[in-house]
Amino acid sequence: MSSEFSLIDRIRARIALRPDVVLGIGDDAAIVQVPPGHELVIATDILNVGVHFPAETAPADIGWKALAVNLSDLAAMGAMPAWCTLSLSLPDGDPDWLDAFIEGFLDLALPADITLVGGDTTRGPLSVGVTACGLVPAGSALRRDGARVGDDVWVSGTLGDAALGLRDVLQGRATDPGLRARLDRPEPRLALGHALRGVANACIDVSDGVLQDLGHVCAASGVGASLDPDALPAGAGVAAIQDPDERAALQSSGDDYELCFTSDPARRERILAEARAVRTPVTRVGTINAGAGVQCLRDGVPVDLPQRGFDHFGHLN
Repeated sequence: MSSEFSLIDRIRARIALRPDVVLGIGDDAAIVQVPPGHELVIATDILNVGVHFPAETAPADIGWKALAVNLSDLAAMGAMPAWCTLSLSLPDGDPDWLDAFIEGFLDLALPADITLVGGDTTRGPLSVGVTACGLVPAGSALRRDGARVGDDVWVSGTLGDAALGLRDVLQGRATDPGLRARLDRPEPRLALGHALRGVANACIDVSDGVLQDLGHVCAASGVGASLDPDALPAGAGVAAIQDPDERAALQSSGDDYELCFTSDPARRERILAEARAVRTPVTRVGTINAGAGVQCLRDGVPVDLPQRGFDHFGHLN
């Protein structure tokens, strides 16, 4: 086992700094330079063993996902990644585990051009906290509160793959590698988020389920939404499920890390063109209206889905 400071040294030795990092790992705090005319976008998430990832998850996959969920938040704001911090609670100081974790973390950090500039380590149950900082030109960030009555509702990629993979894991069944990859290594939609600036009126990342997350957009914007559950995009595994309610429930379970956004119907062709340019499929799934909350309509008839999204404290209510 290694000491806390030797673990920090192992991390620092792997990090290459961006030119805008004045001072990185090793001091009481980091120093970075925010370019003129830009605003700083800050996101943070905590991942706990048994809640956000199964206990047997490979450390490299935990490293990837810990960063990915934060980059997904930056994508939803239209921000480009710049810097991040990492806080690790570890049951022991296993250097091999840490090396694999950092390998997975850097597998995503390097292509995303985000630099680790600090953090903390402590002993305790396995938990990972990342704070990611991104940059947007002043006044250009995508927000939840911009949806307008009449807007189209869109989602990127496919929904439900991670939930289906997790269900297989929890039930002890062999898991399709593609589904397990969607659970362990989600792809933050950074290029799409950047392309949607000035095109989308509101945006959110789908972390807790599309119904719940679209509901956050509606609440922030003072509007309602109607959504067609049969229009939700599905990968092959989810699409093969015959029961439409079971299929829609999986697609509303969360852990997708896709983008859900709204835009004026006059911009449909531009939305599709921007999505093609960044090689990210998008699907129109609903409409913003003057009501409140999210209503699911199947062939115009209201339906009540059994799964409305993930809530960490829902079991306490």
